[in-house]
Amino acid sequence: MKYALIVGAAGLAALSLAACNKPASTTASDATQSAASAVDKAQDTTGAAVGQASAALAPHDTGAFVSNLTQAGMYEIEAGKIAQAKSKNPEVKAFAKMMVSDHTAMDKAMAPLIKAAGQTPADKLDQRRQGFIDNLNSATPADFDKVYIDQQVAGHQEALDLVDGYARDGSDAGLKGGAADAGPKVQAHLDKAKAIQAKLSSSTK
Repeated sequence: MKYALIVGAAGLAALSLAACNKPASTTASDATQSAASAVDKAQDTTGAAVGQASAALAPHDTGAFVSNLTQAGMYEIEAGKIAQAKSKNPEVKAFAKMMVSDHTAMDKAMAPLIKAAGQTPADKLDQRRQGFIDNLNSATPADFDKVYIDQQVAGHQEALDLVDGYARDGSDAGLKGGAADAGPKVQAHLDKAKAIQAKLSSSTK
């Protein structure tokens, strides 16, 4: 489906621009990239909505909470490493470095609580979060910072809903305490991501 959308959009763009006497190879390439970016953005938007719905339900199930929390940590660390390597924006790179450091520390803090609760952390990303990583890796240099920060705003809102919900409604006392401790840090990350998002938006106007 994604391939069909990309090729279809590329063909239309190539035909249109060829009439303006522009090289077909260049226009096809540009159109393909533009279509791919649009599809990736739609996937990220849908994934964020699904994540927020999942976070709203997870506080009522300890296993779901642990799975979502540990996958969120894995995603943040992997995405942060990618952003440190690909971003050219010093503020985005610094934020990404903080994500790797803070989420590594948060994962370590939660590990004994997860074990004590008799739960097993996730060992890999689900399809939705892997899709975020794939879209981040395929983002063009011009779009990368916006893609990363938009994902970060959505991801940290989801994580905040998750930890606040379990701190309020969770059934395991140890994990409830850990979730409550994580809340302020996740909120700080969300606030910072939103501030960077606003700067990126204003710079493109």
